[in-house]
Amino acid sequence: MTITKAFGAFCGALLIFLLGGWVAESLYNTESHGEDHVRGYVIIDEHAEGGAETAEPVVEVAFADVYANADPAAGERLFRQCQACHSLNPGQNGVGPYLHGVVDRPKHSAEGFSYSDGLLATTGAWTPENISEFIANPRAYAPGTAMAYNGMSDVEDRANLIAYLASVQ
Repeated sequence: MTITKAFGAFCGALLIFLLGGWVAESLYNTESHGEDHVRGYVIIDEHAEGGAETAEPVVEVAFADVYANADPAAGERLFRQCQACHSLNPGQNGVGPYLHGVVDRPKHSAEGFSYSDGLLATTGAWTPENISEFIANPRAYAPGTAMAYNGMSDVEDRANLIAYLASVQ
């Protein structure tokens, strides 16, 4: 009799879990399974010409214009995320090369640092524009770079950071 009760309790628990899973699936499933209706909401911007069909064009601002008005104090705050790998002390390399005097310095010229093949393939100097392109997307600028940073997408943040690095000469 005890074994029958235990087996019945076990089957009852499985039934509850099965029904709970079915209810959760029906509540939270986002696929339509061939149904004609679409789940979600359509938000129409009544102020836009043509409703939600038209999008406002994105105005691309030249980096030089943004850099001319950059704020080094804001860049100092942004540099905190760089400090994990880089130093501002001349000759003190970390995971990355030291960044003291990096603006307008020839590429791969930090003494005592072993650069990756991706960076060694680049030429020229670290102009503000080159630094901006590099920190926007390091892997696209120097394929094969060892820099494990996903990039800084905001052009104003990049300009502020580079202005700060330029002030630490």
